[in-house]
Amino acid sequence: EIMANSSVSNTKESLRQLHQMVLRIQEERNRNADNLLNINKTHEKMRHETRVSAYFKGKLKSLYRTAIADAKLESECIQKAMERIIEIKALANEKTSKNKTKGISHTFYQEEPRKGIRRGVLMSLLQQNAINLPTWKDQNNDPPALCGAIPAEANYICRPGDHVAARVKYPDEEEQYILAEILSYNPISGKYDIEDIDYSEEEGKNEKERHQLSRRRIIPLPLYKADPQLNIEALFQFKQPVLALYPQTTCFYKAIVHSVPKTKDMDYTVLFEDTSYADGYSPPLSVPQRYIVSSKKIR
Repeated sequence: EIMANSSVSNTKESLRQLHQMVLRIQEERNRNADNLLNINKTHEKMRHETRVSAYFKGKLKSLYRTAIADAKLESECIQKAMERIIEIKALANEKTSKNKTKGISHTFYQEEPRKGIRRGVLMSLLQQNAINLPTWKDQNNDPPALCGAIPAEANYICRPGDHVAARVKYPDEEEQYILAEILSYNPISGKYDIEDIDYSEEEGKNEKERHQLSRRRIIPLPLYKADPQLNIEALFQFKQPVLALYPQTTCFYKAIVHSVPKTKDMDYTVLFEDTSYADGYSPPLSVPQRYIVSSKKIR
């Protein structure tokens, strides 16, 4: 009971901190909006100038420097908030697992069905996750596992809240890799409980779709982006086979790399396998580093 009270207390404190983080993000966003408005006003004033004066050049440089710094700070705040959300979800999953172990009836601890969200909102959230993925910047050490194209170590165990490519089998359908979230891992059975990330209204998925899968059916997604200017070796190479998240979907498909990012903020372009095209591949499509993994585990 003491441990249960401690878990509840930790969750409440984490929620309180998350609330403060959200308020901070809004403050940063408001400040950024004011600065962007000043940039637009300055450009508007410059329209009446025949030549750009040194005054306007200096003012714009200063405004843009401030805007870039503000954007980085806002991004860091969002990243910290996302990490706190993962911690809260991990605490909730831990509590659920303990209840199962104690044999507590689900009648008393039934989770509320997650409400469906619009596909456009879901896709925006996934894109934001890709943008907010931190970049490995340590020049004194080699990039670690799960940085860019570097796979996880053989004994790696995904944490609750981690996003993965999960190979699932639906009735009367072929196996496919879906974008999923780790709920828990059972070290005795060596299996994960995972949840399909897609529960959009358009698909009619108003309830969580869960699966229990062995470790070999799980491919962890990168935890860091690779900076091409620092760690080109941590990127997939031209024509390398990969699994990539098809744009505007939550499914991974076989593809080959068409072009490699030149900066940390650029995406890959890939050619998806597609028999409807004469050469067997789709036109080049853009996919962020976050959603490309090695295809070696396909069997």
